[in-house]
Order: sequence, then structure tokens, then C-alpha cells
Amino acid sequence: MTYVSPMDARIAAVRRFTRFYTRRLGVLREGLLDSPFSLTEARVLYELAHRDAPTATELCHELDLDPGYLSRILKRFEDLYLVRRVRSEQDGRQHHLVLTAKGHEAFAPLDRQSREQIASLLGALPESGQRQLVASMHVIEAKIDGARDRNETFSLRPHRPGDMGWIVHRHGALYAQEYGWDETFEALVADIVASFVRNYDPEKEHCWLADRDGDILGSIFIVRQSDDIAKLRLLYVEPRARGLGVGKRLVEEAISFSRERGYRQITLWTNDILHAARGIYDKAGFRLVSAEAHHSFGHDLVGENWVLDL
Repeated sequence: MTYVSPMDARIAAVRRFTRFYTRRLGVLREGLLDSPFSLTEARVLYELAHRDAPTATELCHELDLDPGYLSRILKRFEDLYLVRRVRSEQDGRQHHLVLTAKGHEAFAPLDRQSREQIASLLGALPESGQRQLVASMHVIEAKIDGARDRNETFSLRPHRPGDMGWIVHRHGALYAQEYGWDETFEALVADIVASFVRNYDPEKEHCWLADRDGDILGSIFIVRQSDDIAKLRLLYVEPRARGLGVGKRLVEEAISFSRERGYRQITLWTNDILHAARGIYDKAGFRLVSAEAHHSFGHDLVGENWVLDL
């Protein structure tokens, strides 16, 4: 039997995946998506359609293309009246590239067919599978590019149908994995989100999810405890998103909402082993007011009550 080193096996696995993905998307065909454009030409069109009059130098840098190769592509586009050059007002030696109306017309079906192709791929998967696929792609990007940009953007959005089940699932899975908590914790989270949905008061309560291109990175809730007191609940951040400021942003948004809604205080309950969350609460101005030992979720724990005066 021929010996295969671990590195050789990994190389073969990456090459196999690359062959699979390029074949699945049809990028090796002469014309991408049955268009008259190659994969590289289509990518140049995409950049021109989504950038504000870039220079050829900027395109070379963004796409990592040989300047001569890009020059030939741009010459073809100019001959087809898809692109025109505009002299820079700041530097007469530079020209900006602008997609013409004909260029936008040529790009539109490419863009539409690409979206439809990806939608078809995703549509064959359940919602959970789609999220896992997108999350895995983010992992691949991060691993290949090295440390992920700490300024990477994500957005906060309100909950939608299906999100509550996902929040329960991720709490149960993550806390079992990281702290060994049993299914009674998942049951507690399920009770909390069920009560939130049944009694939801949009004027005094809210749920935020940190979302990056459909990939949920974390969540937090504000619920009404009394007319003057809000309760912060169920802060969590996905392991792959830790260090991006997701938890800090979620807490800041919850505090801002509570102030706007006229609450005078926010309370929360946590456990002393949840060091990252406690650090966020402390930096946000919460103060620890009491602690009590308890046995929950299959473990001996110390529960803590924190408050923030608004």
C-alpha cells in the first residue's frame, strides 16, 4: 500500500473540492452561463457594474489580474461599446472605466442567471442546511485569507419566522459543547422564547439577530419586567464570530432601545463561568448586585444578578 502523508491527503481533498465546485457551477464552459463572456470577463463586468468608475489599476489590484490580460479584455469591451474611458478630473494621466448602457444591458442577464443558479442550489437544501453552507463558506474564506478583518460588517435585524427555533437550537448545542450543560437548559431557552412570542409587545420588547449575508452570528432579547424595568435575555455569539464585536454591539443596541422606551433600569441573570458575557456587561456599565449558588443544567453553578441604571 502506498503511503500518503497527511499533507498530501489534504492537498488532494482541496483539489477535489475545487474540481467539484467549478464543475457544479459550470465555470469551465467556454461561455459562462451560456453567455458570450468567459468567467474572467464576467467578473470584470461585475466589478464595473458594482464600482463607481474604477481605474484599470484598481481592477488589476482587486482581481489580481495581469495588466496586459486586463487591457485585452477592456479593449474587447470597448470595441463592443460596453465600456468607455473617462479622463480623471483630479489626474489627467488617469482614466476611469464606466459601464455604458449597452454594458449594463449585457451584464443584467448574467447577473440574473447567476442569482437564479445559486438560488436553485440553495433551494435544494432546508433552511438549516442553507445557513450551514453559508457559514462553512465564511470559514473557508477566513482560513484561506488568514485572520478575518476585525472591521468586517454585519447587520442587526429583528426576528423572523424560524429564528426562534434556531436560537433555541444554537443555545442548546453551544452550551452543551462548551460547558457540558444538559437538555434542561435548552428547555429553559425554549420556554423563554415561547413566552416572548406569545406575549410580544413591540413597543417595549425586541429581539435582535446579528446577521451576515444570511448567516446568524448571535442574538439578544429585551423583555418587559415592569413599566420601569427591562430584562436582558439570551445573549449569545457564534464561536466563529467572536472577536468581531458582535456581543458588544448587541448589548449596546439593547441598552439604546431600553432608554428610548423609557425604562429606568435593565436587569439580567447570568452565571459566573460565562466570562466573555460578564466582560461585556461590565464594560457596558452593568454592576453585579447579588450571587447565589444553584444546581442547574446538570452542574453546580453560581448565578448572578446584574443591573444597569439608565
